[in-house]
Amino acid sequence: MKPILRNFLTILSLQMATISIASSAEILTVSNPWVRATVPAQQVTGAFMTLTAAADLRLVAVSSPQAGMVEIHQMAMENNVMQMRALPDGLALPKGKAIELKPGGYHLMVMDLKRPMQQGAWLPLTLTVETKDKKRSTVVVSAEVKALTTK
Repeated sequence: MKPILRNFLTILSLQMATISIASSAEILTVSNPWVRATVPAQQVTGAFMTLTAAADLRLVAVSSPQAGMVEIHQMAMENNVMQMRALPDGLALPKGKAIELKPGGYHLMVMDLKRPMQQGAWLPLTLTVETKDKKRSTVVVSAEVKALTTK
């Protein structure tokens, strides 16, 4: 890749690292979105980011054109055993509180991948949030694929 094009793409990706959606005021900030790389034939990976809502919201759905399904998950200790489970009712995003989606905690499970996730690539994700009065908004983020060993 030519250095000028690589520099342009790097600047563009940095600008996309924090993306917001707005109605009359900004309601959700997404910071540092990333996805863990996969090995050949692996069909599942995790996506991580920090979400900060300007109003009480709930993350109710996530999708990607490069995956068959994306679920909102939580890992937690239960009876001295680490358990992972889907959150079918979504994830509460209290006003002004940064909610970190990270390995070992809340995260997004990206399943039925249509191609391997290679380090340095990007995965588009569409987040759907809902207000208390059930109005929905979406934000599209581009998450960088990072090394398998990233924590």
